[in-house]
Amino acid sequence: MNPPRLRLIVPALVVVLLASIVLAVTLGPADIAPMEVWQTIGHRLGLVAESPVGRLREAIIWELRLPRLLVAAATGAGLALCGAVLQALTRNPLADPYLLGLSSGASLGAVIFLLAGATLLMPLGAFLGAAAAMALTLLVTQLLGGVTPSRAILAGISISALAAAGTSLLIFWAVTADSYREILSWLMGSLGGVVWGEALPVLAGVTVLGGLLLISGRALDAFAFGETAAASLGVDVTRLRWLLLGGTALLTGILVSIGGAIGFVGLVVPHIVRLATGSRHRLLLPVSMLVGAIFMVWTDTAARSLFAPRELPVGILTALVGAPIFLLVLFRYRRIT
Repeated sequence: MNPPRLRLIVPALVVVLLASIVLAVTLGPADIAPMEVWQTIGHRLGLVAESPVGRLREAIIWELRLPRLLVAAATGAGLALCGAVLQALTRNPLADPYLLGLSSGASLGAVIFLLAGATLLMPLGAFLGAAAAMALTLLVTQLLGGVTPSRAILAGISISALAAAGTSLLIFWAVTADSYREILSWLMGSLGGVVWGEALPVLAGVTVLGGLLLISGRALDAFAFGETAAASLGVDVTRLRWLLLGGTALLTGILVSIGGAIGFVGLVVPHIVRLATGSRHRLLLPVSMLVGAIFMVWTDTAARSLFAPRELPVGILTALVGAPIFLLVLFRYRRIT
């Protein structure tokens, strides 16, 4: 694929993402047309004086479906971006927030704050949990003799299992029967019931932190040749590593605090994107965000539609799609040590 065509990928994916969100809003028991979606958005933004859409249909579009789909898009974009950044930092094609323990650590932190009654501080708890899981994963790899691709994954899986066990213990000990099902659904990954009060912080977090991670593309290209080569090219390796690790931990914490632990998006999407764009991160990162957003929009739509009126946790679908692709990645990189 030549460079001019590569430059068209981002605007084309933006169009596909917008079309996907509008089309997904129309899917469901209520018979909604795409034009009604645009009319509702225009009315709510003050671009249209009077909405021709009825109040009930406008509420379905604006209050129920649109914030959920925007959070789904933000979650997919954020997780895919974090996965691509972590794979570059660790030089490990199998790295992502789920396998390195960030998602499980964020879930544990969020549940601790939730059970303590600090529901509004769940994003803070999720960030602290993700940061602690990342620190423990790096510590274990150092104790094992230094960071290598296989050690990072093994350490991450161990920390993830430990955090998941802690989360399960807390739920078993403290959660009553009335809220057990709700929390369990959230832990499996669910975007049901998302409202604008939850959507806006997520959208802001992905916009700000995602923007900061995106500008690291050139430096991450230098990491592909090792830390010594990156330093010789003028990259402050230590400072950049901790900034990016902190950014991915914070972003993962924000996403997990709303949607729970949604696995495999950060692992699978960057690998699919590399097949089309190559490994240059200045293009890989934004395209991964857009593809991850589109993937999550349709995965979440399937989760709420396939077994209606019952809703399937979206984390189950991402695992069903991602696990087979993960096995293919394992076979492709089976020589990694």
